[in-house]
Amino acid sequence: MVKSEIQNVKLRFGIIGNCEGLNRAIDVAMQVAPTDLSVLVTGESGVGKESFPQIIHQFSRRKHGPYIAVNCGAIPEGTIDSELFGHEKGAFTGAISDRNGYFAEANGGTIFLDEVGELPLSTQARLLRVLETGEYIKVGSSKVQKTDVRIVAATNVNFSEAIAEGRFREDLYYRLNTVPIKVPALRERPDDIPLLFRKFAADFAEKYRMPSIQLTDDARRMLVSYSWPGNIRQLKNITEQISIIEPNRDITAEILQGYLPAQPAVSKFPAFLGGVKPGSEKGFQSERELLYQVLFDMRRDVTDLKKLVHDIMAERAGGNTVTPPSPAPMHYIPETPVSLMQPPSVVLNPVPEVGKVSNVTSVSNVSPVDSNVKVTPADMSDVQDTEEYVEENLSLDEVEKEMIRKALERHHGKRKNAASDLRISERTLYRKIKEYGLE
Repeated sequence: MVKSEIQNVKLRFGIIGNCEGLNRAIDVAMQVAPTDLSVLVTGESGVGKESFPQIIHQFSRRKHGPYIAVNCGAIPEGTIDSELFGHEKGAFTGAISDRNGYFAEANGGTIFLDEVGELPLSTQARLLRVLETGEYIKVGSSKVQKTDVRIVAATNVNFSEAIAEGRFREDLYYRLNTVPIKVPALRERPDDIPLLFRKFAADFAEKYRMPSIQLTDDARRMLVSYSWPGNIRQLKNITEQISIIEPNRDITAEILQGYLPAQPAVSKFPAFLGGVKPGSEKGFQSERELLYQVLFDMRRDVTDLKKLVHDIMAERAGGNTVTPPSPAPMHYIPETPVSLMQPPSVVLNPVPEVGKVSNVTSVSNVSPVDSNVKVTPADMSDVQDTEEYVEENLSLDEVEKEMIRKALERHHGKRKNAASDLRISERTLYRKIKEYGLE
């Protein structure tokens, strides 16, 4: 498609930028619009994915039909089937009359399913049937309904990981992803950042009836070098803040620095096993299980070492076997991360006097058996047993509750940021908050 046509689309839909990736996404949207193929728009939150379903609808044969945008992540799990497919009177408590869902209302037009990766598995099965046959059944009904809709979906979820973890159906993914459109993140469009800032500054100057703000050269360089985790949405919000608050219309780097949040920190978890790399987006349940697996493995190693010490002492005492006490189940969380690359081993204190062995005092990454340690056999009744660890009854639910509470405190109660920090969906976080009484 020629550049002039792409430029006209940008002007019509208020899209700013000349990035090659952005132009490619608009080009694909224009080419697929005349067809009825399903389209999946992917990209980070805040990059402007909602513009592309509108482009596809307006340049399709369905442009005179209805266009309905649905935020799947904002609808509670218990009512989403009713919202999408409708329900019959009496289907559930509160269903006082028949109701058409969005698929019935969008018949002959286009339906945009934003945050489609947040759909429950049961709803995913219903959506797959609509994509394959155009048929659906209302909640509480046995009658098959027909609909003729064009589905455009969008998500910021990594589908490869969601499918591997069983959170998204692979067959549905391939039906939605007939034509993929990737919207680049703002940090991948450095030349477009000053253009967007200037446009937002002019809009807010007109809206609030004040002079437009201007960036100095050092402020412009700082703006371009920032990572923009919130993408265009974050840039727009910061521009509005500066436009309203700052009396000086010339914005320097020092002024701008006060409005830019610190660069996002890399999430740090204490345990990485079996190919799980730091920074990989695993689910909350998976991280917790990995942590406890490390702790249990460490406990087993310590028990084996205690038995080894007793066996050595028994052999050198003339073959008398001393059976160490059976360890109790342990819930012990170390203060420092556990190294998984080397096996833990025993370090013995110096022998204070003949016939007595000091307690095992530490576990560290040295040779499992130190051949230089001298143990003199004596009256076995004088041998002291190894030190027992103090147990701590800490259940998985308590650990989970504490992690959620700290995440909420760290983000000052902002649930969306806390959910992102914990790597769980907002819906799951809301449910956990209610379950643990953290409201």
